[in-house]
Amino acid sequence: MGITITRKNIFFKPKLDRVLARRFVLSPERSKKIINRVLSMSEVDKESILNQILRNYASRHRSIINILERNFTVVEPILKELKISKQSLSDEDILLIGSYFTMEYSIEAAAYFNPSIVLSPDQSQTHEGEKRIIMSFRAVGEGHLSSIVFRSAVIDKNLDIHLDEVGILLDKPKHIKNHRYKKAEFIERLVDLHQPEEHVQKVIEDKLTDTFTYDELQRFVREIKEEQEDLSYDSQILMQQMLWLASSHYEISYSRDTSISERVIFPISDTEKNGIEDARFVQFISDKGKATYYATYTAYDGYSILPKLLSTKDFVNFKIQPLNGKIANKGAALFPRKIKGKYAMLCRVDGENSYVAFSNSLTNWHEEIKLVGEPEYPWEFIQVGNCGSPVETKEGWLVITHSVGPMREYSIGALLLDLEDPTKVIGKLKKPLLFANETERNGYVPNVLYSCGQIIHNNHLILPYAYSDQESTYATVCLDELLKNLVD
Repeated sequence: MGITITRKNIFFKPKLDRVLARRFVLSPERSKKIINRVLSMSEVDKESILNQILRNYASRHRSIINILERNFTVVEPILKELKISKQSLSDEDILLIGSYFTMEYSIEAAAYFNPSIVLSPDQSQTHEGEKRIIMSFRAVGEGHLSSIVFRSAVIDKNLDIHLDEVGILLDKPKHIKNHRYKKAEFIERLVDLHQPEEHVQKVIEDKLTDTFTYDELQRFVREIKEEQEDLSYDSQILMQQMLWLASSHYEISYSRDTSISERVIFPISDTEKNGIEDARFVQFISDKGKATYYATYTAYDGYSILPKLLSTKDFVNFKIQPLNGKIANKGAALFPRKIKGKYAMLCRVDGENSYVAFSNSLTNWHEEIKLVGEPEYPWEFIQVGNCGSPVETKEGWLVITHSVGPMREYSIGALLLDLEDPTKVIGKLKKPLLFANETERNGYVPNVLYSCGQIIHNNHLILPYAYSDQESTYATVCLDELLKNLVD
C-alpha cells in the first residue's frame, strides 16, 4: 500500500543580503603599511571615505560604528610597534583603520539546507489549528563554512507554513563565556580522545589547578612550550588536543531586541572553525514537565569531527558542550524525553548502521549501545541513519531515516521503535517515503534529500527537508496512514 506524500509548494531559500561583518585578517607587515597609508591621508579625504562607508554599510548592520571600533582594537598591538598611541588618533582615524580590517561575509551564499523544526516556546496570538514554530537551517557561505540560522513561522490548520519577516541585521553573540573545567573531568575527556592516561597525568597533574578556564589553559601550554623546547611529538599532539577540547565548551547570548532570524550561531571555538554541521533540534520534556530545547550537531575543524550538544530555553541564551563516549560520530539525535530514567540517543558509531545509546548523563555516553538499523534494501546498501530526533506517537517512536543507495542517492524512510524499549524495531517501511524528483535532483550535491527534524501537527507529520544540499522545502503525510504502513 502506498503512502500519500504532499510536497508543499513553499520553499526556504537563502537571502544573499544577510551578511555578517567579520574581521579581515592580514599579516602584521601588511597591516603596518595599511595603517600608515590611512594616517597619511588628508583630513578631507578621511572624512569623505568615512562618510561613504557609513552611507553604504549603516543599513546592512546593527551598528557599523561598533563593529569598526571592535576591529580596530584587534590591530592596537601593531600601533604600539609603530609607536603610535591611540590617544593621538581621532575618532575618524579609529573608524577608518577598523574598516580596513573588516569584511562582509554572506552566511547563506552557497547553500541553505538540512532543516530542523520545533514548536516555539512562544505560542501567543495563534488561532485555532495554528502553532508557532522555529526552524533551523545549515547555512553555508564562502569557503564552505557552515553556521546555524533560524526562521520563525506559523503553521496553519491547512499545514501551510507562513514565515515571519526575515531580518537582515545579523547579530553575533553579545556575550561569550568560557567554561571552567575540573581537572579530573578534563583528564577523562582527553583519555576519551585516545590519549594514554599515564601521559596525560604526567603532563597535567602537577601543573594545572583543580579548576581552570580556557585562558588559563592557554597560559599553561605556553609555559610548557617555553620550559621544554624539544617537546616530543606525542606531547605536541597532547597540547593541541588540550586547547582543542577546552575551547569546545562555552555559553553565548544575544540581545533580546533582535528577531530570532537575526541570531546566527557562527563557529567560535577551535573545534568548529571549519563549520557547524547538521543541527538536530528537539524539544525535550523533563520528568517535571519543563521544556528545554537541545540540538546535537557536528563540529568540524578541518581535520577532526566532534559531536556537540547545544541547549537553550529561550533561543536567546545558549550553552554548548562536547559529547563524549561511544556516540563520537556524526548523526546523534536525542530522544525527546527520558526512557526508564535514562537519556536515550540515536547515533551511528560506525558510519553505516543506526544504534540507540543510553546514559545517565546528557554529555557522557559510555554505556552499551544497541543496533536498531542496518542496510537491508537496495536503496540503503551503503548506509542508514536518522533524520533527526524520534517523534513520540501512540504506536511507538517514529524515526525518520535517511539511506544511501546506488549512485549515492539519498532517500528518506521511516522506522518505528517500541515506546518502552526503543532498541526493539516494530516497523520499517519497505520502500522510501521520499526520494528526489526531477526538480530536486540538481544542486551542490545531486540526488540528496536530507532532514534534521520533524513535528506532528493536526495529525500530520511535518517533514522539512533539503534537496541536493542547496535549498529546502517540506512535505506532509497523514500520521495514521504512515503508522498503518509501519505496523502492518
